[in-house]
Amino acid sequence: MTENLLSLIVLVSPLAFIATAIASWFQPGKFPHLVKKLSMASASLTLLIATYSGFLVYKYGLLQSGLLGFEKIGLAIRIDPLSILMFGMIALLGYVVLKFSLNYLDGDPRQGAFIGRLTATIASVQLLVLSANLGLLFIAWVLTSLSLHRLLIFYPDRPRAIVAARKKFIMARLGDLSLLGAFILLYSHFHTGDLESIFQAIKDPSISVSNLSGLEVAAVLLALAAILKSAQFPTHGWLVEVMETPTPVSALLHAGLLNAGPFLISRMAFVMSETTYAPVVLIICGGFTGLFASVTFLTQPSVKTALGYSSVAHMGFMLMVCGLGVYPAAMLHLVAHSFYKAHSFLSSGSVIDVVRASKVALPKRRGSLVRIVGGTFLALTIYLGSSMLWGIDPTEELALLATGAIIVMGLSQMIIPALDSGVYVSSILRTCVLAIGVAVAFFSLEEGTHHLLHSQLPGLSQPGVATTLLIGIVVLIYGGVVFLQILAPVLPSNPLWQKIAIHFRNGWYVNALVDRLVGALHLPESNKLFSEQNLPFKKAIHLKEEKRHKKAVIETF
Repeated sequence: MTENLLSLIVLVSPLAFIATAIASWFQPGKFPHLVKKLSMASASLTLLIATYSGFLVYKYGLLQSGLLGFEKIGLAIRIDPLSILMFGMIALLGYVVLKFSLNYLDGDPRQGAFIGRLTATIASVQLLVLSANLGLLFIAWVLTSLSLHRLLIFYPDRPRAIVAARKKFIMARLGDLSLLGAFILLYSHFHTGDLESIFQAIKDPSISVSNLSGLEVAAVLLALAAILKSAQFPTHGWLVEVMETPTPVSALLHAGLLNAGPFLISRMAFVMSETTYAPVVLIICGGFTGLFASVTFLTQPSVKTALGYSSVAHMGFMLMVCGLGVYPAAMLHLVAHSFYKAHSFLSSGSVIDVVRASKVALPKRRGSLVRIVGGTFLALTIYLGSSMLWGIDPTEELALLATGAIIVMGLSQMIIPALDSGVYVSSILRTCVLAIGVAVAFFSLEEGTHHLLHSQLPGLSQPGVATTLLIGIVVLIYGGVVFLQILAPVLPSNPLWQKIAIHFRNGWYVNALVDRLVGALHLPESNKLFSEQNLPFKKAIHLKEEKRHKKAVIETF
């Protein structure tokens, strides 16, 4: 079987999902038996195709189909370690989300239409990660946005959902324009839309960096497209407002579609690695967004809103790590976050009951400065020991050390409370063992991901003076915030902190400014009437959805 035919096997999966979406046109209502069967058959088939495609990549490496287009731009499929990693993740998430949806929306008068829109979205994401040409990559990028928009407005009588969808639509179109501009510049520079040809030209040692200076603008536009796609500050407001949509949409959005930003940067990593300004943009924007959203997350009383800010923070951290050039760590984070966030949303209806049933009384902190400093040094020792165990060279892998330092800062939040609370020695030892396990797991998994994706990602390069200074600033700021969080339980209460917490809870009102800019503060009269005069009806809908959600959680897991 030729390479072209082997690479086209993966197309069976998105085509099956598209067929399910077409079938939903004929069964959009309450009992879409055919649509249900087709959706689960497509999801099961995708798991088999993902497994077989992984075997093909293991055996042949890179496989690519022929081009359907003209002037070296058009439609082509590429399967390599990076695309198969994403494709396999989408296969698993798609199966779980679809199975959950069958139970969650059972009896809904438009269940068939919803499943059809969901499968169309999954097919768009699959085409995105399998793209081998700038043409298909751009088309799939736009299709993911448009298909998501149709899911966000699935209930058109919910004003907040419509507002969030409107803001998302505007940000998505700006991102589309940025991506289009970047692709036009890349095509003009390399005279081809084939990704492999572009990557090989960049890796060619006969091409000097000066000849690639025209890539700077294209790389910055790629960074801007990723920032807009992944809801980075200050365009993040829509993401925390889409909770009015059905839970499966939230799960697919946060676990899948948001990842398009980090995936785009990772896919175009060879382009980004040859530029100077785009990585700085990612470090600054991603680093600030990660910090801002993490602090805001701690102040949210709503479970789903907190999960929204958590996703914003994780996307920011991934983009920052991409800016540092540690792409394997970014992809490792992407996959882990996707499964974690899918589970969090699909089980969010049960979180409150679980918390109420199993409250844990934390031991009282002593506020001992000696113990706090000792715990800090212990966490630092564990981190440095783990890095030395894997032979990390600070002079050659500074960015990896900085990434690990930020991640492993969480170790101090495990160790210091245990030391400062006067708990049993056995508990302290268990905490230290757990911290060692976390540190070793990070470097081990990062090394494993690097081994898996090394052919599709550039090697770690030594940052320049400006980037090194920026890395140091980021690590110090993150470390300072973590240290304040550790000290918070033993500090005397201060009204100033409570006032600041209120401002963080409201996101420092940035979202309100965006609302004003896009006209989201002026709702249609029909939406206002529904919102203000039909509260009993809305409450009944909410109770019905809560019962449906709990049933879906039980039957899915």
